[in-house]
This record gives sequence, structure tokens and C-alpha cells, in this order.
Amino acid sequence: MLKRPIKVLVVDDEKDFVDMLSLSLEEVGEKVWPAYSGRECLVALGIEDIDVVILDIKMPGMDGIETLREIRRQFPLVEVIMLTGHGSTESAVEGMKLGAFDYLLKPADFDDLVSKVQAAARRKADHEDRIAKAEAQLLLSESRKGGRSPFPS
Repeated sequence: MLKRPIKVLVVDDEKDFVDMLSLSLEEVGEKVWPAYSGRECLVALGIEDIDVVILDIKMPGMDGIETLREIRRQFPLVEVIMLTGHGSTESAVEGMKLGAFDYLLKPADFDDLVSKVQAAARRKADHEDRIAKAEAQLLLSESRKGGRSPFPS
């Protein structure tokens, strides 16, 4: 069975880091978009159907925690993995409380990061499946109440 590429958005103000990580993720078969700020991240999420965001905590302007809050508000099914290069686990823990899937300290082990991206994408797919089943069940129950088929004749 062919693996569908995971759609990953890499967000960090360090351009070289974003470019290197994006290339590495593409080499293992993922589809990657770069963003260099929290604002760019939100714009990209509005355009692309992203599965997982890899989000740096410390960025100028809109930091990772503020960006995470907006992602949760606007795109609740997108999974977020927080990255911090500052050894600040307090910010990472705050991110987890706000709904981040997980966090890693920079420099992160690439295999560990890929594993977390895959797990986050599976969780997003599971959420989407449960929502689709609930919507189908709702349609079915509504059609039974109305005594008519939800399908056109």
C-alpha cells in the first residue's frame, strides 16, 4: 500500500533551519511548506490543507505560543509539534496545555521528529474519521425522522 505524504508546515524564523528541515522531510516522502513567522503560518493554513505544523516557540513578533492559540482557534484539527531551542520546557508545557500534540528540544533527533510527525498525522486522520462517521450518523438519523431518503431519487 502506498503511503500518502503527510502535509507538514515548518514554522521558524531561522530560514536556514526551515530550509534544511523541509528538505530532510521531503527526502523521507513528506509534502512540506515553509513559513518564517506566525503570521505566515496562519496564512499558509488558510490556503493549504496541512496535517501537522512544526512550530518554533521563540520567534519575533507573533511567538509560537500566540501562533498555537490562533491555530487552535481557526484550525482545530491541525496537529502541532512545538520546538524550542532555548531549553525552556515551561513554554513547551504551556503549548501542551493549549493543545499541542507534543514538543521537542532543538536540535531534535530527526528520526524522533519524523516519528512524532507520523503519530500526529495519524491522530488528525482519526479525528477526521470520527467526525465523518458522526456526520453520516446525524444525516441518517435526520433522514429517518423526516421519513425520506437523504439520497436524491
